[in-house]
Amino acid sequence: MYDWIPDLTTSDRPRYIALADRIAADIQSGCLVAGDRLPPQRKLAHRLGLDFTTVARGYAEAQKRGLVHARVGQGTFVQGSPKAPSRPEPSPRRAAPVDLTMNLPPEIDDPELIGRMQAGLEVVGRDLVALMQYQPFGGGPADKEAANLWLGRRALVPAQDRIFITPGAHPALLGILSILTRPGQVILSEKLTYPGIRSIAAQLSLSLVGLPMDQEGIEPDAFAEACSKLSPKALYLNPTLQNPTTLTVVPRRREEIAVLARRWNVPIIEDDAYGFIPSPGPSPLAAIAPDVTWHIAGLAKCMGPGIRAAYVVAPDTRSGWAFAAAVRSATVMASPLTVALATRWIVDGTADSILRFVRSEAAARQVIARQVLPAGSFKGDPVSFNIWLSLPEGWTRSAFIGHMSSTGIGVVASDAFTAASNPPEAVRICLGGPASRVEIRNALEYAAHALEDLPVVSTSFL
Repeated sequence: MYDWIPDLTTSDRPRYIALADRIAADIQSGCLVAGDRLPPQRKLAHRLGLDFTTVARGYAEAQKRGLVHARVGQGTFVQGSPKAPSRPEPSPRRAAPVDLTMNLPPEIDDPELIGRMQAGLEVVGRDLVALMQYQPFGGGPADKEAANLWLGRRALVPAQDRIFITPGAHPALLGILSILTRPGQVILSEKLTYPGIRSIAAQLSLSLVGLPMDQEGIEPDAFAEACSKLSPKALYLNPTLQNPTTLTVVPRRREEIAVLARRWNVPIIEDDAYGFIPSPGPSPLAAIAPDVTWHIAGLAKCMGPGIRAAYVVAPDTRSGWAFAAAVRSATVMASPLTVALATRWIVDGTADSILRFVRSEAAARQVIARQVLPAGSFKGDPVSFNIWLSLPEGWTRSAFIGHMSSTGIGVVASDAFTAASNPPEAVRICLGGPASRVEIRNALEYAAHALEDLPVVSTSFL
C-alpha cells in the first residue's frame, strides 16, 4: 500500500487525528492489512498538501493506538487488529511516550540492591531525633571521613578542613562564583556546557564565554588567548563525560589546562558530576593542580537525584573560609538525613554497589543506542547517561523536538547548552531515569524513523 492516499475530507477533527482515524477505518475495512507499508511521511505530506509535522503526528497517534509500528531503516507498517486480515509477521513493541530531557542515572531495579539501600535507611533512622537538629556547616567529622573515603576513589586525599558538604552542586557553584567574581566580569567554559552554569552566571550578572573544543577538550590556544584578552575570573569545566557531548578530557590536555591556569592565575571550577562513572576514570584536575582547582563531587549522578549532596574541595584553607560563609548564608547546611544516608552507604559498601549498577545499566543503554540509531549520527561514551545527536541536513532542532514531543518524547535542543552564538543543529537525548530499556529502545526507534523522513515545507495553509 505504498501508494495509499487516505481521504480526510469527511472528517472535521484535527488533521493528524483524522489521519489516525482513517488508518483505523481502512484496517477495519480490509483496505489495509497487517504488514502493509505506509507511504513515507514526507511523501504522504506532499500528496495531501499537509505539513510534514501533521503527518508525523498522525503516524505517531496511530502508533500509540497500536495500529502501526516503525522499523528502523524500513518504514512504517500496519500492525492490524484482531478483526483485520493479517500476514504472519512478528511485530516489534510499539513506542511509548517517555521523557528523555533530564540527565539522570538509570533507576535502580535490582531487588537485592534496593534491599541493601533500605537497610541503610533503617540504620540511619535510628538516629532520627539527632538528625533533626542543626549540624555543623560543611559536615561533621564522620561525614567528612566518608567524603575522604569516597574522594579517594578519584585519587583525591584533601585535608578535612578543605572539604565541605553542600546540598548539591548548584549551591556549591553559586558559592564559589560569588566569592571569585563580581557582576560584569568574565568566566570561561566549554562552548557547549552544562545549562546550570549558564543560569548561575546570568543570576550573578556574569559574562559566560564559551571556548572552542576538539576531541580532547577545550583548545589550549583558545584558553590562553581568552586569558590574555578577557582577564577571566574562573574557568568552569565538566571534564569527564561532559554534559552534553559526553566528551572526557584526555590526561595530556588536563595537564595543559592546569599549566595555563597557573600561568594566568585563573581558578578552575571542576564539576566532576560524572567522574565516578568510568572505571577507571582519568585523574581529576584537582589531583593535577590542587592549588588552583575547586573540585565539586556531586552525588546525584552517582547514587540518584534524590541524594542532594556534594563534596566540595577548596584549593586551600583560606579560600574554604570564604566559601563556607557564602554557602552558609544561602543554604544554612546540607540535609543531615541525606548526608547521613550517603555516609552510611559509602561506609557499608552500598554506594559502590549502586555505582556498579549505574555503570552497567548505562553501558547497556548505550549499546541499544548504537543498535538503533544510524552509525556516526551521535556521540555517546560507552557509560554516559546521554547521547549528543547531530541532526542531518533538512532537520532543524526545533522541528525535530516538535516532532518528538508530538508523541510525548522529550529531548533538549542545543540552545540550552550553548555558551556562544550559533547553536548547532543537535539535541541531547537522555537514556537514564525511570525509563526502562524497552522504553528507551522504542523512543530511539521513533527518533531513528524520524531521521529517515526529513521534514518538508508545505505550501498548504491546512
